[in-house]
Amino acid sequence: MKKIHGFKTYTLEEVLKEPMKNKKFRIGYEKEVARLNLVHQIKTARLAKKYTQEKLAKKADMPQSVIARIESGKRGMSFETISRIASALGKEITFA
Repeated sequence: MKKIHGFKTYTLEEVLKEPMKNKKFRIGYEKEVARLNLVHQIKTARLAKKYTQEKLAKKADMPQSVIARIESGKRGMSFETISRIASALGKEITFA
């Protein structure tokens, strides 16, 4: 904890220290971080190929609005959707 301009500030680690002791919270948090990481990878790969959302959607045979919602982080993805997007981007899905 630091004080900046009279306000107490905390690092993310400090904020999460207690909640992460709860198994359900920790699992949910880790799943959400993994989902958002996948969202970031999709957008990064799309931009690297210089694809618009519309072009990626067309190649993946889905509406552009689906790509927009995925990239905004507001929509979950089924394995089928991830697979179609990966294929459209010329990527393979691997599990670590």
